[in-house]
Amino acid sequence: MPAKLKDFLTSREAAGLLGVALSTVQLWTENGVLHAWKTGGGHRRIARQSVEALLKEQQAAIQKATGGGLLNVVVVEDDPGQRKLYQRQFAIRELPIQLTTARNGFEGLVQIGHNLPDVIITDLLMPGMDGLEMIKALKKMPELGNPLTLVVSALAEDEITARGGILEGVSVFQKPIPFDALEIILRVHTEEKFAS
Repeated sequence: MPAKLKDFLTSREAAGLLGVALSTVQLWTENGVLHAWKTGGGHRRIARQSVEALLKEQQAAIQKATGGGLLNVVVVEDDPGQRKLYQRQFAIRELPIQLTTARNGFEGLVQIGHNLPDVIITDLLMPGMDGLEMIKALKKMPELGNPLTLVVSALAEDEITARGGILEGVSVFQKPIPFDALEIILRVHTEEKFAS
């Protein structure tokens, strides 16, 4: 019996996997987009196979919109909750990106060197190597090309200036993370990169 239960998901589990609101999953089950049934207590159970099929359709639509290409993005953020928030928000917004995360500037340099990203989003205050040191190190590495670099920090402008300031060409945003603005930037950058 427990093995059979794994073939079905609750509405909340399905919403988490699909990166949509619970109400969206409920609507999709009512409209037949997702195959589901109700328990005796009135709770929905959704076929895992149905959710996985929809996930594949979503991915195919994203790849079609970008000609099969994904924008390569590295997020450098020491707070695990914030890293998870980036992952979740980017998934919910169905951004056509390949996301890699790092916990500090040093790990960020390793991931950036390995992935050669199109876009780097970094915090400033981090243990070990902070974001400012990482950005300065990146500017000395011309082999990386010229990735779009964005800072998302809780530091005020005068605090950033007191720490040496941001290099030219780097945009700075205040926390909380401005996901609406980031979404627009990433979509525009994707269109520019993959425009035929």
